[in-house]
Amino acid sequence: LLLASRDLMGGYNWVKDNASDENLAKAVEKQKKQYAGNEIAGKKLGVIGLGAIGAKVANIAVRLGMEVYGYDPFVSVDAAWGLSIKHITNVEDIYKECDYITIHVPALPETKGMLNADAFAMMKDGVRILNFARDVLVNDEDIKAALASGKVAKYVTDFPNPAIAGTKCNCITTSWCLHRRI
Repeated sequence: LLLASRDLMGGYNWVKDNASDENLAKAVEKQKKQYAGNEIAGKKLGVIGLGAIGAKVANIAVRLGMEVYGYDPFVSVDAAWGLSIKHITNVEDIYKECDYITIHVPALPETKGMLNADAFAMMKDGVRILNFARDVLVNDEDIKAALASGKVAKYVTDFPNPAIAGTKCNCITTSWCLHRRI
């Protein structure tokens, strides 16, 4: 969420590129507004998939002051009791309403490419997409087009692949989250 909200990578790269400037501290004060980004408090987060990880993300986002919408057609009653979010019965409502969308579903034939041009067309302009579940859930060519047009403001994923890794338009690919427990 924080990587998608602030231009942390841009700020990091600017400091790295200007590390030899003896007036770096003063220069940072002038430059930092460029990398400030957006607050997440009060924004709407859509969580697709409310299993173990999705439920934790949803609850943490509530604590961060976000309005959280959750979609999972297979959520158990026990899992639902542990969530303090708005349970949505149609994933398209998340596409239409949310400022941030994070996906936590398994890679199945019916979920492959579920975030595609049709889904992006329903989303708010400037939506931020987080994918730490499976690379095949997001259609590579469609996310690249959505980023280039500004429909998607940021795409953060820990599945760098040849199609996405070189994307310059607000795509952050990492590998540091792989197999890490929250």
